[in-house]
Amino acid sequence: MTIGQKITQLRTAADISQEQLSETLGVSRQSVSKWETDQALPQIDKVLQIAELFNISTDELLRDKIELKSTGKKKHNKYFGTDGFRGEANVNLTSIHAYKVGRFLGWYFANKLSGCTKAGYRPRIVIGKDTRRSSYMLEYSIAAGITASGADAFMLHVTTTPSVSYVTRMDGFDCGIMITASHNPFHDNGIKVINAHGEKLDDATTAYIEAYLDGDLAALGVAGEDLPFAQKAKIGCIHDYASGRNRYIGYLISVASNSFKKLKIGLDCANGASWNIANAVFSALGAQTYVIGNEPDGLNVNEGCGSTHIERLQQLVKEKHLDLGFAFDGDADRCLAVDENGKIVDGDAIIYILGKRLKARGMLKDNTVVATVMSNSGFVASLEKIGIKCEQTAVGDRFVYECMQNNNYAIGGEQSGHIIMKKYATTGDGILTAIMVTEEICDSKSTLAQLAEPVKVYPQYLKNVRVKDKAAVLADKSVLAALEEVEKLINKNGRALLRQSGTEPVIRVMIEAVSEELCVEYANIICDAIVAAGHAQG
Repeated sequence: MTIGQKITQLRTAADISQEQLSETLGVSRQSVSKWETDQALPQIDKVLQIAELFNISTDELLRDKIELKSTGKKKHNKYFGTDGFRGEANVNLTSIHAYKVGRFLGWYFANKLSGCTKAGYRPRIVIGKDTRRSSYMLEYSIAAGITASGADAFMLHVTTTPSVSYVTRMDGFDCGIMITASHNPFHDNGIKVINAHGEKLDDATTAYIEAYLDGDLAALGVAGEDLPFAQKAKIGCIHDYASGRNRYIGYLISVASNSFKKLKIGLDCANGASWNIANAVFSALGAQTYVIGNEPDGLNVNEGCGSTHIERLQQLVKEKHLDLGFAFDGDADRCLAVDENGKIVDGDAIIYILGKRLKARGMLKDNTVVATVMSNSGFVASLEKIGIKCEQTAVGDRFVYECMQNNNYAIGGEQSGHIIMKKYATTGDGILTAIMVTEEICDSKSTLAQLAEPVKVYPQYLKNVRVKDKAAVLADKSVLAALEEVEKLINKNGRALLRQSGTEPVIRVMIEAVSEELCVEYANIICDAIVAAGHAQG
């Protein structure tokens, strides 16, 4: 449901006409009509009035997705994609962008809460960052914007995305911000905004941020050239909040019920946000740890290490004869595992292992797990053999989480290693995932290879093509014809999937077939069609 549809629903239930609502709010009837047909967003001051008029919270009014009414598809944002504002540092994500994001959020939460709390309320926003060189620049820019608008900024310093989610939720912050580009190379960066519940920010509020970034103050109900600056004692403060990160570490340790003292565990921290957290947690739990990717210099995050380059961990596990290993990405919301033989255990297999664990304990609602369309069809079949259903969503952990929330499912995730366990977290947490897999190894007295062995998958091949226009590729008849040709060749013994990346100018071609050779052959048919149609970047 969109904001416009919500307003229509509320107005109809209260038997109020558009004319009556427009008169109450002091706007034209045409404005109300545009809101209800999703042609425009109501100004923030009007959102407050609507929420008060119908006795609902602004969160309830704004939490729904912004959709194009004609298609039901998510509205395309200019800056924010499926995983926040992502771009190359100081190219299409600059310190000015970061400052404006901070300016908006500081102003927005003061505005949003005015009238709902005591006078003089000062919003509190917590900030974390990964190890990229540009993260420091963006962190200070965001903090400057927040305090200039009259809110307080609390600095977690280098930490993981799930820790920001945890601290935001548990310590009562208005929102959290994580500065990271996750698994991307060091020259990219991003800004993830997390709501007070530890979840990704709703699309409606994101749309208001984008309006401010583009200078559309009218959409915010602000007269003048900029948002008002805080003055005198109302200027915000910046606080060191490393204690919040330490409490998160304590929480992770508390989740485990076993000692890991008999296990030799490899950890690849991707020279990223987990470099000073993962080892602290597993060492406290008694494991004998072997750590790599723990020497960040601002330029080497994800470089030849971490979950995107897991071969280094595979080599470590085999050379040191370890029991298992875990690899995280730059912000540690992903986790992939390596068994004692050096074989990769991906997100699908991890969902299988943990889903089976929950089912055995009567904790798997409707005996259902959530995955995405990228999950291997063999994985789905393996789940069916043990009486577990798999609900599949669009690619992106936010869609997995939405499905879990809507149906109260206990676990979901992605093949790439984003695993969400609803009892413990509201976002993917790589270190938490590693703990729970190790817990199952201890409880079942099995090896990781034994736990993953029942998952039988088709060979899968993924090829990325950098393109000029992702939407144009997916609409191209010659590309779609190539996809149809491949689907006929596969003949139900696998599948073909063509999708656009949410964070890069990339089209992903994924093939499952009876052999690796056929996977590569079929993927090349589609990729060649993309190139032949002139879509590939030079």
